[in-house]
Amino acid sequence: MTENTQQSNHSAPELPTQYTPADVEGPLYERWVERGYFTADAKSEKPPYTIVIPPPNVTGALHLGHAFQVTLMDALTRRKRMQGFETLWLPGMDHAGIATQNKVEQQLAEEGKSRYDLGREAFTERVWQWKDEYGGRILGQLRRLGAGLDWSRERFTMDEGLSRAVQTIFKNLYDDELIYRAERIINWCPRCLTAISDIEVDYQDDDGELVSLQYGEGDETVVVATTRVETMLGDTAVAVHPEDERYAHLIGKRIKLPLTNRTIPVVADAHVDPEFGTGAVKVTPAHDPNDFAIGQRHGLDTLTVMDERGVITASGPFEGLDRFEARSAIVAALREQGRVVAEKRPYVHSVGHCSRCKTTVEPRLSLQWWVKVDTLAKAAGDAVRDERVALHPKDMEKRYFDWVDNLNDWCISRQLWWGHRIPVWYGPDGEVVCVGPDEEPPSGEGWTQDEDVLDTWFSSGLWPFSTLGWPERTPDLAKFYSTDVLVTGHDIIFFWVVRMMMFGLYSMDEIPFKTVALTGLVRDEFGKKMSKSNPNAVDPLDWMDAYGSDAVRFTLARGANPGADVPIGEDWVQASRNFANKIWNATRFAMMNGATTEGPLPEPSELSATDRWILSRLNATVAEVNALYDDYQFAKLSDTLYHFAWDEVFDWYVELSKTTFFAGGPAAEVSRRVLGEVLDVTLRLLHPVVPFVTETLWTTLTGRDSVVVAEWPADSGFRDAAAEQEIALVQQVVTEVRRFRSDQGLQPGQKVPARLDLSGTALAAHEAAMRSLLRLQPAADDFSATASLPVAGATVALDLSGAIDVEAERKRLTKDLSAAEKEKAQALGKLGNEAFLAKAPEKVVDKIRGRLETADADIVRISAQLAALPTA
Repeated sequence: MTENTQQSNHSAPELPTQYTPADVEGPLYERWVERGYFTADAKSEKPPYTIVIPPPNVTGALHLGHAFQVTLMDALTRRKRMQGFETLWLPGMDHAGIATQNKVEQQLAEEGKSRYDLGREAFTERVWQWKDEYGGRILGQLRRLGAGLDWSRERFTMDEGLSRAVQTIFKNLYDDELIYRAERIINWCPRCLTAISDIEVDYQDDDGELVSLQYGEGDETVVVATTRVETMLGDTAVAVHPEDERYAHLIGKRIKLPLTNRTIPVVADAHVDPEFGTGAVKVTPAHDPNDFAIGQRHGLDTLTVMDERGVITASGPFEGLDRFEARSAIVAALREQGRVVAEKRPYVHSVGHCSRCKTTVEPRLSLQWWVKVDTLAKAAGDAVRDERVALHPKDMEKRYFDWVDNLNDWCISRQLWWGHRIPVWYGPDGEVVCVGPDEEPPSGEGWTQDEDVLDTWFSSGLWPFSTLGWPERTPDLAKFYSTDVLVTGHDIIFFWVVRMMMFGLYSMDEIPFKTVALTGLVRDEFGKKMSKSNPNAVDPLDWMDAYGSDAVRFTLARGANPGADVPIGEDWVQASRNFANKIWNATRFAMMNGATTEGPLPEPSELSATDRWILSRLNATVAEVNALYDDYQFAKLSDTLYHFAWDEVFDWYVELSKTTFFAGGPAAEVSRRVLGEVLDVTLRLLHPVVPFVTETLWTTLTGRDSVVVAEWPADSGFRDAAAEQEIALVQQVVTEVRRFRSDQGLQPGQKVPARLDLSGTALAAHEAAMRSLLRLQPAADDFSATASLPVAGATVALDLSGAIDVEAERKRLTKDLSAAEKEKAQALGKLGNEAFLAKAPEKVVDKIRGRLETADADIVRISAQLAALPTA
C-alpha cells in the first residue's frame, strides 16, 4: 500500500465504548478550521482544484437539498485535498433580491411602516442591518454538516468586490450592444411589484373558468374562449389561421369588441391552431406573450388595461376593480348582453404564481432592460458540444441544448430597492449614459439614475470568477480559474448554469468550469416532493441531532445517482448511524486486539491466505472507488465502501482472524499489522463521505494528526486471485452450513459436534476459523454423524441428535418440497403451452421462467436438507 511515516499507536488513547457524535463533531470541525486545513494557498505549486459553492440565499436555512449537494462537494474536495491538490472550496451567499426585500418589508409592516416611509437610501441601510443580524445562518449550519469550506474567502453577491464585477460586465455588455432597453412581456408580480424571472414562477393547477365569448354582430361574429376575461378590455385583434375557410370572409375586416366603443381587426396568423377550440383567438398584446408576438407581426396597438397592482385602468364601469373582481363583473355584463356562449367551470389549468408570495403572476408589457443572448448562448452551447465542458450524466446534454439553442433575450431588470442598481443615468435632454466602476456618474440638474436593480441571477452568473477577484487579475483568479466542477441540481441548469457559461466565456474567454455534475432533487421515502406545507418536510438538523452528521451525509451520498432524484427516509438515516457504529465498534475491537499501523507491511510470502485475500480486495476497492469518484457515481462508491467495510473487513476478515489473534505468535503479529493497514486505508477511503467518525478513529489508530491531510490511498496493484478463490471457498462453506443450521432451527450460538473432511481442498488451514464461525465442536471418539453436507469439495458431518425434532423437521421439509414441485409443474405447463407463449407478453413469460428457476433451486436445496436429516 502507500508508504506513511507512522507513529507508534501502542500508547494511543483507548476509544470509548460508544460513539457519541454530539461530543465529537463541533470541537473537531473547529480544530480543522483553526489548523487551516481548508484554507487554500494561491502561491502553492500544487495543482489546483476548485469548486465554488452554489450560493445559498442570505435568507435561507439548511434543508435536505442543500445538505445533499454540500455533502457531494465536500466529498470531492476532501478527496482532492488528500490527493495532493491545492484545493479551494469557496463559500458565499446570494443577496436574494426579492426574498430579502420581502423579509425587511414584513418587519416594517409590523411597525406600521412601508419602505416608502423610509426612502430608498434608508431602506437599503435597513436591509444591510437585517443581513448582519439575521442573514447567513445557513453558513453556520454548513459547518455543522462538516463542510470543508475556505471561510477566509467567503463572498457575498453585494460585497464591494462583486459589486464592482457586476458594474464592469454591465458596462462591457452595454458598450458591445448586448444590453438594451425595450418594452416586452414579462412575468409581473402584483404583490412584489416587480418583474420576476421564469425560475421564480411556480406553476400549479388551479380551478378556473373557461368562458366562450361572441365578438361582432350578425354574419361577422367570432367566438373566442379565455380564462382571463378581464383582458378582453385590452384586445386589439382577433386572429385566425390564414387557411381556415370558416373565417376567410372576415380576414381584414373589423368587428365590434363587446363592452367597449372600439372595433378590432381580424388578422390571419399561422400561429393560430385551427383545430383548437373555435380556431379563433383574442389578441391582447400588452398582457400575453404569444399575443405580443402576433401584435408585433401585424403592427397591432398595445393597450395596457391593468396597473402594476392588477387593478383595471381602462375607462368605463370596471375601472378601479381588482383583476379578479373585474373578471366576475365582466362575465356578468357579457352574460346580460347574451355574449356568453358557453361556460366551463371548474376548468383546471396551469397558472403561474410568484414563488415568494404565491400571488398569481400577471403577464405584463413593461419597459425593461434585456441581455441580447444569441451570440452568448451559442458560445455556451459550443463549449459543451466541443467537450470543453462535460455534463454528468451525459444524457442531460439534450435538455441543455434544447434550452440554450432556443434561448430568448433575458430580462435583467427588477423593480426593487435591494440589489445592484442599474448603472445607467438619464439626462434632462434625453441623454442615456452607462457608467463603469472607474467612471464618475454624470451630475447636475435633471440627471437621475435608473430606479431598477439587476436580477439576482445576473450577479450569480458571475460567481465562478467574480468570487476570485475579477475584474482584477488577482493571484486567486490566476491560480483557481477555471473551476473544476460545478455540483448543482438539474432544475437550475437553464437559469444558472447557462448564465455562468455565457458570462464566463464572455468575460474570461474561458470556460467557468470543466464539469457540471447534475444532481436530482431530494424527495421523501415515497418519492414525493418535500415541502414545508406538507407533513413530509424534514429539517436535516433534527436528524443530525438524533443520528449525527455522518449518518445524514452517508445516507445522502448513498442515494446520489447522477441526475436522479433521491428518496430518503428516517429509517435510512438510522441504518447509516448503524454503519457508523459498526465502523467504531469494529475498529475498537481491532485496536483492543493489537491492530497496528507501525512498521512496514510484511511481504506477501509472510502472509496467510486470509491476509493476502483482504489486501487483494482492499486494492481492488481502492481502484473501484477512484474510478467511481472520477465518474461522479457517489451512490455506487458509497455502496462499494459500505459492503467492503461491513461485509469483507468487519464480518469476514476480522472474524476469520480472531482465531489467529487468540493463538498468538508470529502469525498473529502479521495479521495485526495487516488489519491495521486495512483499517487505515478503509478509514481514509471513507473519510470524504463520513469525516467525523473516520477522523476520530484514524487519528487514534495511527497516532497521526488528521486524516483530513493524510495521503489518499493508491492502488498498489497487488492482487492475489488464488487467495481470493480460497477464501471464497471458506465463505461458501460457512454460508451453506449457516443456512443449514438455520433451516434445522438451530440457534446461532448453539454448539454442535462436527467432523470436517477437508482433504483435497485448500480449506485445511481455515478449519479452526470455520469451526469458530459455525459453532462446531470437535468430534469425540464415539462421534456419529446424523447429517452430512458436501460443500466446496469438502464434507461437513454433524451430529444433530438431541438438537432438533427430526420427525417434525422432515414433515415440514416434505411439505415444502411438495409445494416446490407443484410450482415447477405449473411453470412447465405454461411454458410448454404454445398458444399461451404466442399470446403472453415477454415480461410475463420471463417471470414464469424465473419461477421455474426458483422452483428448481428450491427442490435441490430442500432435497439436500432432507437427505441430511438424521435417520431413525
